[in-house]
Amino acid sequence: MSLKIFELDRSLEGCQGQIWDRVNGYRHWLSELEKNEGGLEKFAEGYKNLGFNRVEGGYTYREWLPNAKQVFLIGEFNGWQNTSPLKAEGFGRWCIMLPDKEDGSPMVPHASQVKVRLEANDGAWHDRVPAWAKLAWQDHSTNLFNGVFWEPPAEKRFSFKHERPAKPANLKIYEAHVGMGSIEPKVATYTEFADTVLPRIKRMGYNAVQLMAVAEHAHYGCFGYHVTSFFAPASRSGTPEELKYLIDTAHGLGIQVLMDLVHAHASSNTLDGIAQMDGTDHCYTHGGAKGHHSEWDSKIFNYLKHEVLRFLLSNVRWWLEEYRFDGFRFDGITSMLYLSHGIGKGYTGGYHEYFGGDADIDSHIYLMLANELIHKLVPSAITVGEDVSGMPTLCLPVDWGGFGFDYRLAMAVPDMFIKLLKEVGDDGWDMGHITHTLTNRRWKEKVVAYAESHDQAIVGDKTLAFWLMDAAMYTDMSIHQNPHHSMAVDRGLALHKMIRLLVLGLGGEAYLNFIGNEFGHPEWVDFPREENGWSYQHCRRRFDLPDDDLLRYKFFQNFDELMNALENRFTWMESEHQYVTLKDNADKVIVFERGELLFVFNFHPNNSYEGYQLGSQCNEPMRCVLDTDEGRFGGHMRLDYGHANAFAPLNAHSNRNHSVKMYLPSRTAQVLIRESALQGGVKIWLDPTFLKTKNLASPKGMKLALEVWKDDKKEMMEFDFDSAGCVELALNVDATFKVLSADGQDMPCLSSKDGLYRVYFPGDYSIASLGYIKIGQPAAAAGVPPKAVSSGYASEKLPEAKAVGA
Repeated sequence: MSLKIFELDRSLEGCQGQIWDRVNGYRHWLSELEKNEGGLEKFAEGYKNLGFNRVEGGYTYREWLPNAKQVFLIGEFNGWQNTSPLKAEGFGRWCIMLPDKEDGSPMVPHASQVKVRLEANDGAWHDRVPAWAKLAWQDHSTNLFNGVFWEPPAEKRFSFKHERPAKPANLKIYEAHVGMGSIEPKVATYTEFADTVLPRIKRMGYNAVQLMAVAEHAHYGCFGYHVTSFFAPASRSGTPEELKYLIDTAHGLGIQVLMDLVHAHASSNTLDGIAQMDGTDHCYTHGGAKGHHSEWDSKIFNYLKHEVLRFLLSNVRWWLEEYRFDGFRFDGITSMLYLSHGIGKGYTGGYHEYFGGDADIDSHIYLMLANELIHKLVPSAITVGEDVSGMPTLCLPVDWGGFGFDYRLAMAVPDMFIKLLKEVGDDGWDMGHITHTLTNRRWKEKVVAYAESHDQAIVGDKTLAFWLMDAAMYTDMSIHQNPHHSMAVDRGLALHKMIRLLVLGLGGEAYLNFIGNEFGHPEWVDFPREENGWSYQHCRRRFDLPDDDLLRYKFFQNFDELMNALENRFTWMESEHQYVTLKDNADKVIVFERGELLFVFNFHPNNSYEGYQLGSQCNEPMRCVLDTDEGRFGGHMRLDYGHANAFAPLNAHSNRNHSVKMYLPSRTAQVLIRESALQGGVKIWLDPTFLKTKNLASPKGMKLALEVWKDDKKEMMEFDFDSAGCVELALNVDATFKVLSADGQDMPCLSSKDGLYRVYFPGDYSIASLGYIKIGQPAAAAGVPPKAVSSGYASEKLPEAKAVGA
């Protein structure tokens, strides 16, 4: 019996012994779990038995403590005394029944604090936070954490209202930290993030948010990577119910929510975490040196243990089902893939580096089991592996012999750009090296491309904007004080836009941006610590800067919004057609095709080119749909011609059947598409989810009010939605509009600053759920035949339109 991974890459056959070891190990675990635990999915329901669980007449509390001699549940409910002993059940498990009080309320009150106290076999006593605790709170008198009995009454439990969004084919991730998500220097809450940041994320065109630091971590400054309570959401930002509100709000905006999952290691904090849970160093983790990560000062899980697998796989299922996360970014899996944890190793691509004696097969099997579980439970779920080594088959399906991840992070891309900005002058950039790095990925294995992430934003490093502009970010960003760009800002703004467009265009099948970097955030990330006086000054995001019309930060943000809008409309990331037409190192020009679009970059710091001939696959006129030099992006408007005029197809050039001649100004990029793709007007549909949210049975009487200019005056022109919930407009440009109820009430766009809906390119768009725009018709309208499109704005041409004033 063969595996499909060998068909895709014959060179893997030389390593098939070790590959079969992990595949057979994975199959063995599936078989064992099926026989003894009711299958993988049942096995991953450990939270229904361990921790606190409702049973008839009360609650049970159960903990796995194989080295315990005696165990007590202590807490506020019993004055922290040893009056509630647990009984040994065998196999290291201890349990206590907590009967309800006479009035039917729990013996342990909701939101009261608890710990588990145990005497180990060596006679030592330990107080621990329950490993399966659903919440943990810090006692500020001791700075230690206690578990919290979190069982709100039915009327106070959050009820999800919105369905999970569909799995996007063009994944665009907004990497974010909830606590940093405020303009003010403080820890932001889940509700603040839901109400203020999520609409911004949607407006910027991202369809997924990746939340860092979700699981409880005693040390705030660890960025969430030293987890102490794996089943508890970080309490600094609010309650479990408030986190659910955040996720449900995201779903109502069509945003998937991914969790930064840390299963590569656990915090070495024994007082607040699960390290030495039962008094030994080998309960959930390996003992001795094998269980210690020397660079992270953390503990390494023993993935071969039955109860450790139950704990971790149940943790995966818990976040998926209790909170409705839509997937995970698995952090630091290079440490899991290798016994050396990748420390001190460089990976050049030789298969001996991946499949030699350093491979950690037990961890490989766990990752396969986790991915299989996730995709079985939630078919729309997404998993991303953070691996710096480039492990082959990481992003191939488990049943092919792969690890099962949907994507891996393209970690070489940000490293390349930082190296260029640090060490190489602008005229020394190698176009061939840049395109090779962006396209160097394994066939059929998808990657998340990014120019920078949180790694570059942390104190001690610099973001792209900082490398490009440095102190000018503080002195030269005022349009009022400096009407014209300084040289530093002009260069920085141009290259910042070009780099991000190049990465989105050529770098992978998905894209990622770290919170604030879309507008060139001027400050690094520095968590409160003794060295900075426990300040939150640099642990926030200055969203007020791009929203200030007198600051140049708006240009960065405007471009990011339009760049994402273009990809959302023409979805080139999901296209398999990718062809680099030109990488001219002398001219500093890169040209490539992706999907239906042609991307043209001139990175030369000084030279502009007139009548530059570029090879193309398109045999019809092409129009520019985006360029980095537009005025709204702080550019010099040298490419406006291409937006209003088509470029005629010419003879074959650069190994392509056709070509175009264009003007390529210095430090600019432009994106072209065939002119026919821009025909057909704009169609706005009302999705059933929007009507349901507004408690409407049908679109009868609803109107679209389009913003137009007439006689130098802004007016709103009304159009009736038809019985199918559609308005068709003969617009081959952008549109700004309102949606009005039958009684004339404004039904605002939740993701817009001013409540207006905006589309930037011709095509079909739907107003969905809480009030946001998504690409395409509603599913129910897919079979509706097209109708004639109205020919213009003027009321005499559109008798159904009515001007209603400025």
